[in-house]
Amino acid sequence: MFKKEGKLYGIFKAKCPRCHEGEFFKYKHSYHLSKITKIHDNCPNCNLKYMLEPSFFYGAMYVNYGITVGFSILVFLISKLIFDGSLLQSFITIIVSLILLTPVNLRLSRIIWIHLFVTYEKKYANQND
Repeated sequence: MFKKEGKLYGIFKAKCPRCHEGEFFKYKHSYHLSKITKIHDNCPNCNLKYMLEPSFFYGAMYVNYGITVGFSILVFLISKLIFDGSLLQSFITIIVSLILLTPVNLRLSRIIWIHLFVTYEKKYANQND
């Protein structure tokens, strides 16, 4: 679906931003509360240090905010315009959907954040082969 060299491939597959081979998160299951944001210290393939600087992922809060606002607007419009829900029903739908998708948003915001700062380099792909 996505080219391996593209940012979207690395983001949606949750891969290392430099080699697109190594896993970014330690655990694939994102709804286990104590394991949601656990990442490897370094890429298992190219050895990129994921924590580029202390508190690096605090910036992911801004990405998470943007995702949350965009998703909330989308859910509101669908609830109000397509399903003709009341204002209260629309807001309840937004709150419930945001609570259910919080782990996904947290993980997505972190992977997007690191992909903003690190680019794909083909020379690091397939280091373990």
